[in-house]
Order: sequence, then C-alpha cells, then structure tokens
Amino acid sequence: MKGRITSVLLAGVMAVSLTACGGSGSTGQKTAEKTGGQGKMANELTVWCWDPAFNIYAMEEAAKIYQKDHPDFKLNVVETPTDTITTKLATAVTSKNLDALPDIMLIQDGTFQKNVISFPEAFMDLTDSGIDFSMFAQGKTAYSVVEGKHYGVPFDNGAAIAAYRTDVLEEAGYTIDDFTDITWRQYQALGDDILAKTGKPLLSCTSGDGDVLRIMLQSTGGSLFDKEGNPSMVGNDKLKKAMEAYASLVKNGVLVEVNKWDQYVGTITTGTVAGVMNGCWIMGSIQTAEDQSGKWAITNVPKLEGVDGATNYANQGGSSWAVAASSKNPELATDFLAKTFGGSTELYETILPKSGALAAYLPAADSKVYSEPQAFFGGKPVYAQITEFASKVPSYNPGVYYAEANQALMTAMTNVLAGADIDAEIKTAEDTVKFAMGK
Repeated sequence: MKGRITSVLLAGVMAVSLTACGGSGSTGQKTAEKTGGQGKMANELTVWCWDPAFNIYAMEEAAKIYQKDHPDFKLNVVETPTDTITTKLATAVTSKNLDALPDIMLIQDGTFQKNVISFPEAFMDLTDSGIDFSMFAQGKTAYSVVEGKHYGVPFDNGAAIAAYRTDVLEEAGYTIDDFTDITWRQYQALGDDILAKTGKPLLSCTSGDGDVLRIMLQSTGGSLFDKEGNPSMVGNDKLKKAMEAYASLVKNGVLVEVNKWDQYVGTITTGTVAGVMNGCWIMGSIQTAEDQSGKWAITNVPKLEGVDGATNYANQGGSSWAVAASSKNPELATDFLAKTFGGSTELYETILPKSGALAAYLPAADSKVYSEPQAFFGGKPVYAQITEFASKVPSYNPGVYYAEANQALMTAMTNVLAGADIDAEIKTAEDTVKFAMGK
C-alpha cells in the first residue's frame, strides 16, 4: 500500500504531497509521525484515513475552511487503509505506545463500537466536547456510542435508498409514487407483476453479502444483539420476519443474487434489473450508466409489516471520525471537528459535487447545493431528499461483534434458501457468534 501525506498550509495557499511505498514502514508514514503524529505544535494535527477521492479530499477541504479563522493551522493527512488503522490501534495499545497514534482517525461505523470497547484507552470521550450530536441523524450517531457516550463525529451519510428505472415502471403501468411508503409485502406484489410484464426482476444483490437483509432489519430498529451486547437471534421476531421476506423475494425471482460485486453493478448498468437498494453511496455506480440519465428516481425503502418500530428508513455503511485520547492537541482536534464536519454546511456543499459524499449533518439538507435538481434522477433534488431520509433512520445497536454476526447470519440465510429450517439456522448462527465471543 502507499502512504500519502498531505500538509495543508496557511489558508490553503500551498499544498505539499509526499508519496512513498512501503506501508506502515514507509518514508511517508515516518514523516507523518515526525511532523504531526506526536502533535508537537500547538496548531497542528495529524489524521489517518483512506481513499484520496473521498475521505482524504473531504479532510483537506475541511482544513481549508478551518484555516479561514485559524490561518496558522496545519493538517497532516496520512493515507492509511482501514485495516491498517485497526492493526496500528492494537499495536499501540499492546505496546503501551499510544503516542504513535494520530490526533484524529477515521473508523468504519460497523467496527466503531468494537474498537472502542477493545481499546478504550485509545479513544477520547467526545460527549462534552462542544460538538452538537443532535445535528446528526440518530441512526448514524448510534454506531459510535458506547455506554451512552459519544466517541465519533459522523461523516458520510449511509442512508438507504430505493432507486428505480422509471421507464421500466411505466412499461408495467406504475410510477415512483407506487413504491413510496410501502411494505415489503406490497413490494413483492409489485415486483411479481413487473417481472411478469417486463421480464425484469426488481432487485439484485451479492450472494452472502447481506445488504438487503440488513436494511430490512435495521429499518425496524432491530439488532442481532441485546442491550447488554449478547447475541439475540433466537426468538428475534424482527430478524425472522426479515429472513422470511428475503427468502420469498428470492423464491419468486423478484430478487436475484449474483456472486461478485462487479456482477451486481453490472445488473444495474446493463438494465438487467429495474431497481437498486443500498446505502446512498450506490448512486455513484448507478450514474456510471450515462445512457440511463433521466430514467432513475429515488424513494424510501419498504418496511416490514406487523413489526413494532418498523419504518421506511435505514442506514447502510459509512464512517466516523475519532479523536485519540493520546492527542497532544485534544482541544484543537475537537474544535476542528466541531467547526467543520460537525458545524459547516459550507464543507458539505464543497465536497458533494466532486466526491459525491453526502452529509450525515442534517442542516446540509437545507443548503442550496443539496436542493439543486439532479438531471440523472429525473430532475429531483435527491440530495436533500436523502438527507431527510437520514433524519428518520431509527437508532440501531450494531453490536461489538457486528462482523461476526453478519457472517453467521448470511451463512444461515444461504442455508435457508437451500431448504434448511429457518429456526434451526438462526440457532446455529447465534451459537456461532457466542463461540466467537468466547461464551
């Protein structure tokens, strides 16, 4: 992997990039530790994150905005893969060398709680830092809350969307309104009819990935764990109904499973399916099919019938910023995050056109940029629409062993689709997670 350091200097007038090969032992990484990793200057921060076109770009733009009122501020961004961040966290804690950590690091939402609980000494409690967490979607902040305390500042919006080919719907006699605020039972009935009339399934997904199943469960506020963090799959009515709905979609051909991600994207761009359901980040893949511009529309996701707390909203994916407890500039780090990712609509307006990064910061929905019509999606202001979706996502407990539970669940789902008993498979999945937890 490459280590990439970007120093954003006075008011963004000069930017110096150094690139070196060699992963964690690269020249780039070592330079970062000398110039910012130890936080030796009162106006300087070091950040670890990945993806130059998305996360790194957003952080660099945040630095430019902060520099308007803090012209001496300096930010060192070190390109660090998400797996490497986790490894370095573990190494710093076990070696008792927390000073090796940066001031700020990006953590994937699905692993945030596990990282905080596994390495509590590495994370700063941000609850009373001056960051207004009420300005973010509740379903997003829940990923980085541990024992009622906030440890992460949300970044990208992972609100789930249901997107449809309006030309295919029209061919079958429907409009996007027919798919708004509906249940999964209604969705299947519509899908059956569209499949019969057009030959196109409504939906596809990657086998064993679980994106659609997780959306179903999370839209109810349901979890695979109880409040104490113990596996809670057996007797979980929300989970069982979600699995039954998923199995029925596959059985009827309304949902088709493919083996790989590129095949999944191919079903969208080639027009094999009439719809898509994912976190809003899937819009980037949808829009690669330039010949389909104007033929797509977006609405909310279906909800499960007969389930307490069921909604038409869910969150899927995304990351949040954490401040290292060992930061030499904790007040600067929290103030920087509060006035940029946690307080600047301008930041989100700036990064949206180039990166497609939608805000989890709710006030951004009222901005002019977010309200602009998007030709690809039928001329609708879809960015404001999606940010509104995010505000309605129910709070969700991903659990510390989120990854292990999801893997066990999808093994169970695969077996159910092959004819296995659903209750027996849920029991096996729960036992698998308990074993992983040492219970």
